Amino acid sequence: MFCPECGKEVPAGSKFCPDCGKSFGGVPNAASGPAGTQADSSDADQNKGMAILAYIFFAIPVVAGTYKTSEFVKYHTNQGAVQFIGCFAFAVVVWILGIILSRIGLWTLYWWLIRPLPGLAWIVFCVLGILNVTKNLMKPLPVVGHIKIIK
Repeated sequence: MFCPECGKEVPAGSKFCPDCGKSFGGVPNAASGPAGTQADSSDADQNKGMAILAYIFFAIPVVAGTYKTSEFVKYHTNQGAVQFIGCFAFAVVVWILGIILSRIGLWTLYWWLIRPLPGLAWIVFCVLGILNVTKNLMKPLPVVGHIKIIK
């Protein structure tokens, strides 16, 4: 099956094109709006556990290969990967800021207020993503959710 919009090959039974987001059969792609979309209920029900694991550690669905067989898991694996990379990059920035603040005598400010932020961001993104999984939604995470790295 090929997408009528971009011409790329699409896996049989897909509800939307994984490259351009073109909808097949009236179901819009999750990336088409901030509210997200309801996933195929049978796919979501069968793969909820793996989609939840994608937020805790995105490599589990990748190693297991589940993201290749389920659009629901693929979407949430992408969200988990983007979440991980974004929080890691944020942690590096916070670490550099800590070095700077310690040099000017503001170590306490860094230690108590700034240092916990990447971990808190990761927890918030995990909770939001897992809530979307439990509601069978394919809804992007705030800030980083519209980035696509797993195709």
